[in-house]
Amino acid sequence: MNENQELDYMFVKFARVWIPDADEVWKSAELTKNYKHGDSTLHLTLEDGMDIEHKLDDKTKNLPHLRNPDILVGENDLTALSYLHEPAVLHNLKVRFTDSKLIYTYCGIVLVAINPYENLPIYGSDIINAYSGQNMGDMDPHIFAVAEEAYKQMARDERNQSIIVSGESGAGKTVSAKYAMRYFATVSGAATEANVEEKVLASNPIMEAIGNAKTTRNDNSSRFGKYIEIGFDKRYRIIGANMRTYLLEKSRVVFQADEERNYHIFYQLCASSHLPEFKNLKLGSADVFHCTNQGRNPVIDGVDDAKEMCTTQHAFSLLGINELNQKGLFQVLAAILHLGNVEIKDRDSDSSIIPPNNRHLTVFCELMGVTYQDMSHWLCHKKLKTAQETYIKPIPRLQASNARDALAKHIYAKVFNWIVDHVNKSLRATVKQHSFIGVLDIYGFETFEINSFEQFCINYANEKLQQQFNMHVFKLEQEEYLKEQIPWTLIDFYDNQPCINLIEAKMGVLDLLDEECKMPKGSDDSWAQKLYNTHLKTCSLFEKPRMSNKAFIIQHFADKVQYQCDGFLEKNKDTVNEEQINVLKASKLDLLVELFQDEEKVTSPTGTAPGGRTRLSVKPKQIRSAGASSKEHKKTVGCQFRNSLAMLMETLNATTPHYVRCIKPNDLKFPFTFDPKRAVQQLRACGVLETIRISAAGFPSRWTYQEFFSRYRVLMKQKDVLSDRRLTCRNVLEKLVQDQDKYQFGKTKIFFRAGQVAYLEKLRADKLRKACVRIQKTIRCWLVRKKYLRKKHAAITIQRYTRGHQARCLVKYMRQTLAAITIQKFQRMCVQRKLYLQKQAAALVMQTILRAYMARQKYQGLLRNHKAVFIQKHVRGWLARQRYKRSLRAIVYLQCCIRRMKAKKELKKLKIEARSVEHFKKLNVGMENKIMQLQRKLDEQAKDNRVTSERLSCLETSHAVESDKLKVEVSKLKGIEEEAKNNANRVTSLLEELERLRKELTTTQKEKKTIEDWATKYRDEMEKMVAELKQQNGLLKTEKDDLNRMIKEQSQQMTEKMTRALAEETQQLESDLNEERSRYQNLLTEHLRLEERYDDLKEEITLSVSVPKPGHRRTDSTHSSNGSECTYNSEFAESEESSRHGEDVTRGMDTSLTLKLQKRVTELEQEKSSLRNELENKEEQFQRARVRDDEEHKKSRGAELEYESLKRQELDSENKKLKHDLTAMRQSLLGNAGAGAGAPGSPPYKVLMDQLNSSCEELEVRKEEVLILRSQLVSQKEAMQHKETMTEPVHYAEDVHKMKDSGAITQAYLGLKETNRLLEGQMQQQRRSYDNEVEVLRGELQSVKEENNRQQQLLAQNLQLPPEARIEASLQHEITRLTNENLDLMEQLEKQDKTIRKLKKQLKVFSKKIGEMGAGQVETISPGQMVEETVRPVNIPRREKDFQGMLEYKKEDELKLVKNLILELKPRGVAVNLIPGLPAYILFMCLRHADYVNDDQKVRTLLTSTINSIKKILKKRGDDFETVSFWLSNTCRFLHCLKQYSGDESFMKHNTPKQNDHCLSNFDLAEYRQVLSDLAIQIYQQLIKCMENILQPMIVSGMLEHETIQGVSGVKPTGLRKRTSSIADEGTYTLESILRQLSAFHSTMCQHGTDPELIKQVVKQQFYIIGAVTLNNLLLRKDMCSWSKGMQIRYNVSQLEEWLRDKSLMLCGAKETLEPLIQAAQLLQVKKKTDEDAEAICSMCNSLSTSQIVKVLNLYTPVNEFEERVSVTFIRTIQTRLRDRCETPQLLMDTKIIYPVTFPFNPSSLALETIQIPGSLNLAFLTRV
Repeated sequence: MNENQELDYMFVKFARVWIPDADEVWKSAELTKNYKHGDSTLHLTLEDGMDIEHKLDDKTKNLPHLRNPDILVGENDLTALSYLHEPAVLHNLKVRFTDSKLIYTYCGIVLVAINPYENLPIYGSDIINAYSGQNMGDMDPHIFAVAEEAYKQMARDERNQSIIVSGESGAGKTVSAKYAMRYFATVSGAATEANVEEKVLASNPIMEAIGNAKTTRNDNSSRFGKYIEIGFDKRYRIIGANMRTYLLEKSRVVFQADEERNYHIFYQLCASSHLPEFKNLKLGSADVFHCTNQGRNPVIDGVDDAKEMCTTQHAFSLLGINELNQKGLFQVLAAILHLGNVEIKDRDSDSSIIPPNNRHLTVFCELMGVTYQDMSHWLCHKKLKTAQETYIKPIPRLQASNARDALAKHIYAKVFNWIVDHVNKSLRATVKQHSFIGVLDIYGFETFEINSFEQFCINYANEKLQQQFNMHVFKLEQEEYLKEQIPWTLIDFYDNQPCINLIEAKMGVLDLLDEECKMPKGSDDSWAQKLYNTHLKTCSLFEKPRMSNKAFIIQHFADKVQYQCDGFLEKNKDTVNEEQINVLKASKLDLLVELFQDEEKVTSPTGTAPGGRTRLSVKPKQIRSAGASSKEHKKTVGCQFRNSLAMLMETLNATTPHYVRCIKPNDLKFPFTFDPKRAVQQLRACGVLETIRISAAGFPSRWTYQEFFSRYRVLMKQKDVLSDRRLTCRNVLEKLVQDQDKYQFGKTKIFFRAGQVAYLEKLRADKLRKACVRIQKTIRCWLVRKKYLRKKHAAITIQRYTRGHQARCLVKYMRQTLAAITIQKFQRMCVQRKLYLQKQAAALVMQTILRAYMARQKYQGLLRNHKAVFIQKHVRGWLARQRYKRSLRAIVYLQCCIRRMKAKKELKKLKIEARSVEHFKKLNVGMENKIMQLQRKLDEQAKDNRVTSERLSCLETSHAVESDKLKVEVSKLKGIEEEAKNNANRVTSLLEELERLRKELTTTQKEKKTIEDWATKYRDEMEKMVAELKQQNGLLKTEKDDLNRMIKEQSQQMTEKMTRALAEETQQLESDLNEERSRYQNLLTEHLRLEERYDDLKEEITLSVSVPKPGHRRTDSTHSSNGSECTYNSEFAESEESSRHGEDVTRGMDTSLTLKLQKRVTELEQEKSSLRNELENKEEQFQRARVRDDEEHKKSRGAELEYESLKRQELDSENKKLKHDLTAMRQSLLGNAGAGAGAPGSPPYKVLMDQLNSSCEELEVRKEEVLILRSQLVSQKEAMQHKETMTEPVHYAEDVHKMKDSGAITQAYLGLKETNRLLEGQMQQQRRSYDNEVEVLRGELQSVKEENNRQQQLLAQNLQLPPEARIEASLQHEITRLTNENLDLMEQLEKQDKTIRKLKKQLKVFSKKIGEMGAGQVETISPGQMVEETVRPVNIPRREKDFQGMLEYKKEDELKLVKNLILELKPRGVAVNLIPGLPAYILFMCLRHADYVNDDQKVRTLLTSTINSIKKILKKRGDDFETVSFWLSNTCRFLHCLKQYSGDESFMKHNTPKQNDHCLSNFDLAEYRQVLSDLAIQIYQQLIKCMENILQPMIVSGMLEHETIQGVSGVKPTGLRKRTSSIADEGTYTLESILRQLSAFHSTMCQHGTDPELIKQVVKQQFYIIGAVTLNNLLLRKDMCSWSKGMQIRYNVSQLEEWLRDKSLMLCGAKETLEPLIQAAQLLQVKKKTDEDAEAICSMCNSLSTSQIVKVLNLYTPVNEFEERVSVTFIRTIQTRLRDRCETPQLLMDTKIIYPVTFPFNPSSLALETIQIPGSLNLAFLTRV
């Protein structure tokens, strides 16, 4: 009865089971009907919806395997599954591999690794750091977790470890072993600086080149087994390694199957044959050599053999194999290729021959250094020895070819062993090995269509390893049961000892094979018959194939394998022609001779390798000793392999094994493609299913009491919950599970049989489902009742409103009826009245119209008569005028015609007369007589005329009267005529006007009509146009709005773009700055590490020579960290002496260490030289500028010197005058010496007093001038070189000293001398001020010109703008102008403030100096000293000196000061009881005094001692957070003090006048500020590391594992690799622990007076560490990726943010560092189904990389059945959307990043003179100054 029969109560409807399937191995199905005991069939529904009936076995009645609940699918550990069987294991691996892309899975103590056939980013240094120090169950399965477990157990248990990596070819064994070794090399480091870990890793490419080849299953298959021991010292650092190899596949050298290759090294040589160093090998393409072209596919996709050759050469060099040996190796390998091409032909049937001058054999002999004749001879002959004689026998071609191939294989085996030996020599430890970790990379169980001797040995080795594995698993199970005090029952498991006995026992397969090899005529057939006769009837594991007599079958633990006997004997003997070996031993090639010399030592399987390690070899070798008989037989390959395997098992049994089983998911090498058939085959072969079976046979599921209580609390009643968790769980289990054999109670855990956890999960799910149903029922009842009450209330309300509505309608009807009657009454009245009014109005209208018509008719008649009379009158007048005009016109016309006719006649007559006179004059001149006659006639006529005229005159008179009358009448007529003419003209004009008006009227009417037509047309057109314009206007408005909107959007976009670009540029600059700071700070860290390494080495040297150095101190780091002029004190002399003393010891050190240090020193020197060159360039530029300034200054200096000489002459004359006065005064005193000469009131006394008063006044004036001169000299000398600073004040002090000690003359002379200097300085200062003013005025003039030009340009630009823009531009310009003026005024104000402060400072200095010097001078020139008689003493009061904020100490007290203030100071007492930063203030006050007295040596030694002492105390107590925080605060305060009191104007803005007085006056300590800044950076980094060490253990437990919100997430079942419990036990860190620790950090830094900006940077770094560590663990822990855990994380983050708010640190940037963690938590909680969800996730998770998002989605695991997994389609959608992201492929965040730190200047408001030194500091030797 199997276990499923015991769980028949679980086979109910909807239960899911596994049924066998031919294609998928196992297929899932669901029961559609409950199973009853005795039923022969199960009614099932497959996942595709097909209904089937599954028939049970008639004999066994075994039920199918039950399927685990969905929440258990995808578990990290297969033993966590409730049902442990083959389909559950296969399905769990498939889900993890294909859906979650997880290649590692635990199976108890075994790590199952599935080859993804794809490069995954899970092996970087960040992953190594994440797994380092973690418990194996706390993180997701990984090869690094196994390596860490082995490393940790080696250190904890003091026991050697082994990692056994096995699997099929192509499953990834070599890669897994490589990553395990990389982990050890990275985590442990090396004990020395010899880069042992690099050498260990460098052995991989070498061994892959000579031992790996391409097969049909793997492109880089290891064709040998290896066991690498990595040695460690007592501190568990790598010191060396050793490699053992097993069963190299030598047959591959001469034969490869299709699609396979020979060993990589041959193809690498062929690919590099074109290089000069390989020309002599005479190689070519791999296709031309028989040894490399049999597979017909010499190229591997994606592999560059030439590049791999370079890697192999580099690895050879790194492991110490020189170029000569490399050249020899490549010659031998190339010779093997040429040997394979040697063609052997038949001479006859029993002999063969090599054609003469065979090219390949010739090349072979040249490369090997042997003779062509000997080699060609022994390739075709062999030597036979009998008892009596020896003779040479030719061999046929087939045997000769086999001998040639055997020789090639033997040579390659020798080369392989030689390389392995040299690799081991290079990796050999130089110191004693304390422990080791072995990594076994060995072939897994193999079965092919044709299996031979190699597969037999491989499967034999796997049988041994499987036996060891079973025993170890059985042992661990037994230990677990005994530890928990569970009754131990013997578990039945498969024991493969019978199979091992069949192979290795006496008369076993190997024994019979060796016996057959010793037979002279032994053959494969006879050996097969012996096997049949011996084992066929006695051993059930041995079988004979039905159709073959040359094969046998062995039932291995994994499967039955049929072996072909052909070739077993030959491969087991592995014979080589001895004469061929002798020819090679005689070679001229040294390497070849070395390969074959001392063969017995090399090939002995029991020989001891150098270094005390056992050398195991599995290669067949001739064991010969001197003088040994030729009949002695060597050991066979099988015997050697059995011995090597026995020693390997002995080694493994002496270590703690760790197992890695590599699985090949498919044979086509497709990435993440899972073939169930191949996977099951390998799982059966590698022992994983056996582990499952052993676990399932006992109690596979194990829970702690707390985890069980947390998970199944829902199954308990309130009364069942007791204070004792163990008793509570016991009571509940007894109620839930009736069969007590299903579980056992251990000391700390509850053990369950297989399936019980699933049963409990079913009960829990049912309970939750019932609770959900009850909740749903209650809620639905409440909802329905609420709906009913709402409807009832609505119905009553409707009724009330309906009734009211009806009542209102009745009232309304009544009102409407009454209103209708009233309306009808009034309406009828209104109608009648309206009719009457209409009729009345009509009559009135008719009467009105009629009367109006009659009146109009009468009016029209009158009007017509009047107009007719008027027209008649005017027409008659017009007609009369017309007649008169016509008559007048006719008369005038008649008169004109008559007059014209008369005139014409007269004219004609005159013309005739004229013609006749002229004619006659011409014809006859004698006509004069006649003319005379005529003249007389004329006279007569004249007389007649006179008479006539008289008569006429009378007539004329009468006629005149008449004419007057006529004229009057004519004038009247003319008047009438004019009037008539005018009237006629007027009528004519009127007619014309009328005609014109008519025409115009016609024209106007036409035009009017035309205009009206045009106007109509125009109106229509205009209306149409207006409509179109309106439409266009609307379109334009729309376009305008669109354009405005677009312009606005574009402007906004441009603004945003510019803002974004500016922000990006700013961010880029900030990142560049931070990167530069980080690089600089990393260099400082590296420098500090080298310093510490140097100190450690010096201490080791000191200890090694046993010479105590009590006074030894560390070397000053400031001298190496910068290029300042800092000098060494006595400590450095001692360190130099000690270093010189240790030179002899240093010579014996490791040369590689020396070379590395020299290399590092060279790099630092180069960097220092580059910085120095930059500094020199800057100095040269400064010097050139200074030379130019000096030249300009010298030009102006000439005139000043002339003025100074004149001034000096005047001062000399004044000195002489004073001397003369003093001489006269003395003479008068000496000449009048008497009794009363010196009495008051006497003349000498008066003279003396007068001169004395004048001298005193003169001296006062001179003293003031001297003081002014001194202050100016000080201000001038501050800008000069240090040499002037160091010399001139000394001379001045000497002058002052002489002035105090000498007489009045000397004093006066010195005063005048100083006055000269004062006047010179004043003159120079005035000249410079004048020049400066001129320059300032020129600059102002230039700026005014520029401003004027700019104003004109702006004005011209403004005139071109529209009015609105012009106003805006003018306002903008005005604002800009006012702003500039404001800035100029502010700058002037600052300058004036600086000048005022400077003048105040000088005034105070003058007043103090005058007071001090005045008192001394009064005493010096007092009368009591000049007059010998007693004079009444005068008491001059001395003012008490003010404290100047300085501390004076003696040189010999410096060490005591440093010791009491730094080395022996307790930070806790100082921080609590004294002011923050007190040590920094005290040190600075001491430094101020050294500066005040101008003692440069004292300044240097004080600063150097301070820096070295701080470094010393930090090295001693660097792990104490309070100490590091205290000295970080004080170092920063000391740095700020150096800046605040440096005298630099940029640091003096916030100083008080008193603080400005305390500035340093003699020394510029800018270089020391840089040194202190570097020291502060180092202390900050040490503070961060100290903080990280304290926080690191808390973060994962507090942020991830601890349930801050209890009950949100349940605990899922765990396997053998138990993770850390999420339930808070005693000693478990919680979120409160983290917050308390953060508060402790913050309060400590605040107590120490750390700058607020620095605290913000520290907090930001703290939160980054918290966020990065939490996110990294989340990405590596599948059990943490759930919805409930996302809620826990968000709550924890909110608590951290609340802490920031409480501390007012929200703006420090700490919250932003948690953004990736916040987004990861949100990602766990959001929906993950639709495309909209994918879009939301992509936009939300902008701080997470694509790999991190995909990793979280792959790891997302439901904790309850109500949650759903993320589909593969959704994950691919996310990957597609995030495909264009530009980001680093790194998965984990770098937790080692330290943000670049800055120290913003923070001046102190504390006055130095107010600081009191407490007595507890033991600084009584300091004196206040």
